[in-house]
Amino acid sequence: MFDWLQDLDTPSDFKGFDIVEIRFKGGRKDFYRNTHHLPLVTGDAVVVEAGGNGWHLGHVSLKGELVRLQMKKKKVPLDSKDIHTILRVATEQDIERWNAVRDLETGTMFRARTVVDELRLRMKLSDVEYQADRTRATFFYSAEDRVDFRDLIKRLADEFRVRVEMRQISLRHEAGRLGGIGVCGRELCCSTWLTDFKSVSTTAARYQNLSLNPAKLSGQCGRLKCCLNYELDTYLDALKDIPQVQRPLQTEKGDYVLQKTDIFKKKMWFAVRGDNNWVVLPTERVREVLEMNKRGEKVETLLVPVREEEKAPEVTAIVEGSLERLDDKIKSSKRSKRGKKKNKTEDATVASVAPREGGNRPTSTARPAAPAAPAPAAVVAPEPPAAGEEPRRPRGAAARPLNRRNNRNRSNNSADGTRGEGQPRTAEGKRTSPVEGNKPASNTEPRPPRQGGERRGNRGTAAPGAGEGGANRASGAEGNASRPPREGGRSGRRGGGRRPEGGAPGSPSASPAAS
Repeated sequence: MFDWLQDLDTPSDFKGFDIVEIRFKGGRKDFYRNTHHLPLVTGDAVVVEAGGNGWHLGHVSLKGELVRLQMKKKKVPLDSKDIHTILRVATEQDIERWNAVRDLETGTMFRARTVVDELRLRMKLSDVEYQADRTRATFFYSAEDRVDFRDLIKRLADEFRVRVEMRQISLRHEAGRLGGIGVCGRELCCSTWLTDFKSVSTTAARYQNLSLNPAKLSGQCGRLKCCLNYELDTYLDALKDIPQVQRPLQTEKGDYVLQKTDIFKKKMWFAVRGDNNWVVLPTERVREVLEMNKRGEKVETLLVPVREEEKAPEVTAIVEGSLERLDDKIKSSKRSKRGKKKNKTEDATVASVAPREGGNRPTSTARPAAPAAPAPAAVVAPEPPAAGEEPRRPRGAAARPLNRRNNRNRSNNSADGTRGEGQPRTAEGKRTSPVEGNKPASNTEPRPPRQGGERRGNRGTAAPGAGEGGANRASGAEGNASRPPREGGRSGRRGGGRRPEGGAPGSPSASPAAS
């Protein structure tokens, strides 16, 4: 037992309790008086006065005010004459002598058992304990009936030359002295902390709904387990809310007999005799059926009538349709998109092979491959629109926005490989719409091929032979006003320069045909 008062400070005028509890072999404990006021600590080895003559060695297990409570619990009076005194604190010589005596106990016990067999005594020797001074030996035995062991004492005393004492103990005390491991995986309670052995009956097992199997209910001592009494009070409290079913429940289908009871969940199982289909009922329903049977009424079924509850709407109804329909819609939309993409690619390939009339831009967005030699193209000044006639706005590919990335206009090439002219601009710098029917003449000078080192779309340079955009944008108002439109109605690139009127692209002067 743990001394939880040992660290508390006591008043100066407080007189400590002079009785100490001493522990011996096998868990045996006894009370001794500390008349010499020795400074003892729990666990110290002390030499105590033996019951007859001599001395014995033990260890301090408890001291202080807790010893008073233990004596009160065991009903030992404070002024009892059976309480002996503590002689001294054990020395090294005392401990060595005590260890040497303990080594003789095993051989003595086996020799005593052979003597018992020779005398044919119905008893069982369980343990032997020598006194520390080796003047007395105590033999512990267990027997069902009374045994006459007078001849046994004489033979043991003559053989071991000690004073023999026989002490009968119960089977539970025997298990406590020997020790062991229980079915719970821990050391036996009787060998660790349990000192009072209360009677255990089979009614404790019945209250806990345990099967009356002696092999499972008995411990190592061969008696009912002491732990059956530990939870008995809790089960008795829980059984107050469970009705006692002494007769079978009467229904129109037959009589139902109690098969099983779950005490803590408050559920009971019933079944018709000879039927393996059990019905689970709560304790409230069992009380109702018992009251109806007392009035002479029989119920149709033992089960509680179930009330029909409103079903919650399904998820498919909340989504306004089944989830499978949504999946079908998604699949059909993907298929339609794939079909449109296939049609667009087919149209683009056809348009790249067969160009439109008038040299318009093909339907394919991809840039066609440039031919090996550029076809000749003539540049003619566009005819001004008639008076009172509104210029038409560009349509189709001409109305698309400019590709401003990297200053490249890849969509201005016609199907025949020629580059269209930009739209004419007015004196204020605004572009006008192209005039219908303007087609390039065939008598113009062919455009020279671009050199490998020339850069396309170079800004701010007017060197001869430069590519598109090589002329300076600020070359004059004349070029702004009468700039010929490009073939196909698309405007020129922003980064490119302006071409002189009637001149071929990239040439330093106008061609003789245009002049």
